[in-house]
Amino acid sequence: MVKGLPQKTRLGQGYQAPLSAKVFSSWDFCIRVQEAATIKKHEISNEFKVELEEGRRFQLMQQQTRAQTACHLLSYLRVNILIGLLVVGAISAIFWATKYSQDNKEESLFLLLQYLPPGVIALVNFLGPLLFTFLVQLENYPPNTEVNLTLIWCVVLKLASLGMFSVSLGQTILCIGRDKSSCESYGYNVCDYQCWENSVGEELYKLSIFNFLLTVAFAFLVTLPRRLLVDRFSGRFWAWLEREEFLVPKNVLDIVAGQTVTWMGLFYCPLLPLLNSVFLFLTFYIKKYTLLKNSRASSRPFRASSSTFFFQLVLLLGLLLAAVPLGYVVSSIHSSWDCGLFTNYSAPWQVVPELVALGLPPIGQRALHYLGSHAFSFPLLIMLSLVLTVCISQTQANARAIHRLRKQLVWQVQEKWHLVEDLSRLLPEPGPSDSPGPKYPASQASRPQSFCPGFPCPGSPGPQAPLPGPSVVDAAGLRSPCPGQHGAPASARRFRFPSGAEL
Repeated sequence: MVKGLPQKTRLGQGYQAPLSAKVFSSWDFCIRVQEAATIKKHEISNEFKVELEEGRRFQLMQQQTRAQTACHLLSYLRVNILIGLLVVGAISAIFWATKYSQDNKEESLFLLLQYLPPGVIALVNFLGPLLFTFLVQLENYPPNTEVNLTLIWCVVLKLASLGMFSVSLGQTILCIGRDKSSCESYGYNVCDYQCWENSVGEELYKLSIFNFLLTVAFAFLVTLPRRLLVDRFSGRFWAWLEREEFLVPKNVLDIVAGQTVTWMGLFYCPLLPLLNSVFLFLTFYIKKYTLLKNSRASSRPFRASSSTFFFQLVLLLGLLLAAVPLGYVVSSIHSSWDCGLFTNYSAPWQVVPELVALGLPPIGQRALHYLGSHAFSFPLLIMLSLVLTVCISQTQANARAIHRLRKQLVWQVQEKWHLVEDLSRLLPEPGPSDSPGPKYPASQASRPQSFCPGFPCPGSPGPQAPLPGPSVVDAAGLRSPCPGQHGAPASARRFRFPSGAEL
């Protein structure tokens, strides 16, 4: 492994440092339990698989011709366009399902129609990732790229489905983008929705409950019977079917989607966070049972460490998706005239200035008015811009300093290596006329030797040049120089220190 580290041509740029760090510093020596040691071994093995597979794909990409690269780019573009069309079709289905469910409230089958939007959203979120995974695998991406691309499209699908659900509810209840004849006097469709906040809260309750019921049903009515059938029967079909593959990204995105629904319902249904907490507690143990008893490990290596930031970014996007419509409703939409806490206000936000005027002293009111004025906002924006500019400049300066220090370190190592080579040429080799007596440690102290297997350590002279004489083949299979040849010493010829470009 150590001899292979300097071979940057084979391993690819940027490969040496991560692999060497994983080889020599990945193991946790505080582990004392066998189960934890097994998990750590699998984690390190997974990291090695990802690194080696990415290196192999990078090498294959470097060997492609321009025509092959163009064909692959066209193929990638075709697949991504197809996935985009599937996403557009999915969100269109959600829009029409929500609209049809709200427009047919008087039908006799309304009890079933009211669960049509959650059912369509759940079906789209279930079938979409499967289709995305199948289409992305056809392009033969590297493992990390394949997982990230699938995750991106799954995130787009889930957030777009929730966004379209919100838009369809707003169009039906608040008359956004439609005939406002029934909304002119009140600001919402007062004919069909006397308490429109309750109607929105009911839809979010149904969506959250339906997602949890679907999780339970899929775990015990699909995954469990599949595992029992695969373990009970043998054959080509059952070997092809096998157990369900447990995908960590998909399950994490399901939790993120549930949390986004909870944020969307904070204003309309205050008990939804408590209900979602109970659902998360039960979902954890259901997923744990599914993982340990009914599922198999993923065949594709997944680098969880590099996707942690991605999941946090998705959670932030979900928060923004919930905050934008909620902020619009709180600040601009009139509350229900027949129910609610804000029936006497043009918008729920009007309560805040009134409470400030009643509860705070004049000094506090002036301070809050100043913080909300342009006289405070513009200087704050300018100051934040200056701070951001300074941080970016400092980061770039630190990067340049690190680059210079690395080059200086390479030069110093090369200079020491040349000094070692000069020292190896100056130190004479004992001749045959020397005393054949025993060699004492004191006499060897002035002759530093190499203790590094394979190549000399920094600061050691390395192997000495042999005496003139007939060529002899040493134990490593290397032929010593013939008599009369004036070449570089064996240490300089046999061992080559990597150059600055290779480091």
